[in-house]
Amino acid sequence: MTLTHQWIERRLPRVENRDGDHRSPFQRDKARILHSAAFRRLQAKTQVLGVGIGDFYRTRLTHSLEAAQIGVGICAQLNAKYAAACAAVELDANLIEALCLAHDIGHPPFGHGGEIALNVMMHDAGGFEGNGQTFRIVSKLEPYTEHHGMNLSRRTVLGLVKYPNFIEELRVTNKSTDTNLHSLRQIRAGDWHPAKGLFTCDKDIFDWLLAPFSAHDRQKFIRHSGDDATITPTQHHRTLHKSVDCSIMELADDIAYGVHDLEDSIVMGMVNETEFRRWVSQPIQTMQVPWLSDHIEPLTVKLFSDQHYERKNAIGALVNTFITAITLSQQHQFEHPLLDHQAQMPQAHQQALSIFKRFVFNKVIQKPEIQLLEYKGQQVVMELFQAFSSDPERLLPDNTRVRWGDAQENNLGARVIADYISGMTDEFASRLYSNMFIPKRGGTHDTLSL
Repeated sequence: MTLTHQWIERRLPRVENRDGDHRSPFQRDKARILHSAAFRRLQAKTQVLGVGIGDFYRTRLTHSLEAAQIGVGICAQLNAKYAAACAAVELDANLIEALCLAHDIGHPPFGHGGEIALNVMMHDAGGFEGNGQTFRIVSKLEPYTEHHGMNLSRRTVLGLVKYPNFIEELRVTNKSTDTNLHSLRQIRAGDWHPAKGLFTCDKDIFDWLLAPFSAHDRQKFIRHSGDDATITPTQHHRTLHKSVDCSIMELADDIAYGVHDLEDSIVMGMVNETEFRRWVSQPIQTMQVPWLSDHIEPLTVKLFSDQHYERKNAIGALVNTFITAITLSQQHQFEHPLLDHQAQMPQAHQQALSIFKRFVFNKVIQKPEIQLLEYKGQQVVMELFQAFSSDPERLLPDNTRVRWGDAQENNLGARVIADYISGMTDEFASRLYSNMFIPKRGGTHDTLSL
């Protein structure tokens, strides 16, 4: 089956043909992502450990590069094992690589602390969530074109949409909406986790994106947990579907997070072998995960070896066992193959990977010293937002001030400020905060350099 040309269409038709350019649409998309300012900024955005603590561990940039390599590896495995299904969806390694490179570009400075902060400040203006901002960057904000962002092909944009519905549809009213915002230092992060979805102000792009699907597929694709009337929501609603390309990208992201970020925590001495055996090795040994349960003990020895090559060998083996377990199957729920096929990890492997991810989360991310950094970044972002909102025409830089003025007609000024702050690196936001709020810092020369 040959998929319709609609999936390689762009919102802004290509009018300039370059002699000798024989690249596919997805190769061009990958190049636009790789050369974008939003992608470069990932080198100075927090992944797990705060940027500036050391120079060995991963940033969002190196994480994205590793996820991209894993994504290409998944494609190779699926093509070898599921040739017919891969042909049905025209699986393309360049496309998957592009998705993995771009999947985190919407994340603000200071990791989840920055995301929480912007969601707090945008609580009455549509909320904030990292994947929704990625959608906005590739389709509107990145200055590759004047009004259409990177102007990526439709299928690439579809693959970046992890949560195909709108925050205001998915958000459940809870205590956070009644929180007194007069004291930003009293904000509890646990009360302000964002609903995972898109921004309502980007509905025109979402409508364009889903146009090739049938009415049945469009309606089913945006379904979420709140559509089940028997469920009493205690948290935000969750979307239920994603495209086949997105399912591969998410698996690559999960493997990179669960395995490669573990390596950082071991090298930095943030976890020890005793903890790892208790919380990871021993549970996996009892789970009968093919190959992994029998080999987790020697892998553990290698992970905590003083020899760098031993640890690298173990990391590679772990990544390989998760990649090679992934399957590709038809769900028989949608009419279109891009939605009806999904890449999945078998349940036993998925549970094992979840153990790795929980270990990184509980033993590293939740450490008080890491949470203190997230809290500090949260405060920086909220105070910058508050300052810019107080007098945008005075404080915003020229190009952002123009966008803010244009947005007043649609009451989207707050969204423009969120766009500006979310695009900052950790270091830029810290310097700007210092120049604005700390006495005897930030003379005219320093401010202009920002």
